[in-house]
Amino acid sequence: MQPLRYSINVTLDGCCDHRAIVADEELHRSMSVSELLRWQWAGYPRYHGSRFNLLLHIVVVPLFLIGNVVLVVALAQRSWLSALAGAAAMLVSVALQGRGHRAEAVPPEPFTSPLNAVSRIFLEQWVTFPRFVLSGNWVKALRRSSAR
Repeated sequence: MQPLRYSINVTLDGCCDHRAIVADEELHRSMSVSELLRWQWAGYPRYHGSRFNLLLHIVVVPLFLIGNVVLVVALAQRSWLSALAGAAAMLVSVALQGRGHRAEAVPPEPFTSPLNAVSRIFLEQWVTFPRFVLSGNWVKALRRSSAR
């Protein structure tokens, strides 16, 4: 099995800007998981400034996480109905987050492949969004959105 790699749009001065280079599957394939996490973190405030989207994320990201855990446990226990419920919770969460991102001034980068979509979604749910909340940046973004 080959290592999973992705790429990122970074200028020589270290600026990460989704507008600098068009999303390209070849670029994203060479990006490592740590690079993908850095890319998500650098752009997170830009893609999460809408009050509606912030409030939606604080509810539906935990739904995704619970659904993910239920799915894994249910599959291990061969509980197919529970596995279906867990998968449904994850799909509802992702669909609602997609709806929330439509309210953003800056739309998210398009996915370049199914693997890119799965990687970005799982890393955002399990790492980037919890980090955004725990760092206090979610509250800051919510206050900024209220001031508008």
